Amino acid sequence: MSKSINIVKSTAVPLNIENVDTDQIIPARFLKATSREGFGKNLFRDWRYENDDESKPRKEFALNDPRYRGSILVAAKNFGCGSSREHAAWAIKDAGFDVVVSSFFADIFKNNSLNNFLLPVTVSDEFLQQIFKAIEKDSAAVLEVNLPEQTISIAATGEKETFDINNYKKTCLLNGYDDIDYLLSMKDEITRFEQQTL
Repeated sequence: MSKSINIVKSTAVPLNIENVDTDQIIPARFLKATSREGFGKNLFRDWRYENDDESKPRKEFALNDPRYRGSILVAAKNFGCGSSREHAAWAIKDAGFDVVVSSFFADIFKNNSLNNFLLPVTVSDEFLQQIFKAIEKDSAAVLEVNLPEQTISIAATGEKETFDINNYKKTCLLNGYDDIDYLLSMKDEITRFEQQTL
């Protein structure tokens, strides 16, 4: 599983449904495991299959539509609301997504995503609709998310918008650091500081 994120240039999977909660992202019955792996196959499980039967995929659902592929999930407003389960971010990351785009994320989901090397990109409602329109026009439409520059753009039209991210989390994502890795990366600086204060 890739940890560091720099520039993600990819086609996208559109999920134009508002108020998607974490129980829809990963149903509670799949939360028994404590490892982060294996959750991707149950991402949006109740929406993907009829009667929880993998042999009956719902063809109209975006993740089952062969036209849509890529490492960017484009979601409608208020994505990741509901319970605080970290497994929601695990499932999206394990399914092969590196970026989730929406015009609004629930705070806990957003933090869980950043802690699990999944980049939540918040755009304006207007730009989100432009993205959906671009994908509707061409399912192979490419988006580019540039983390160093904090921009997201639609390749076909050149339309672009900036997004905000916490500087600490940005550093962690660019380098593939979790909190402990970040501290270890500063080991020499910490040692020098300790020696100066003795």
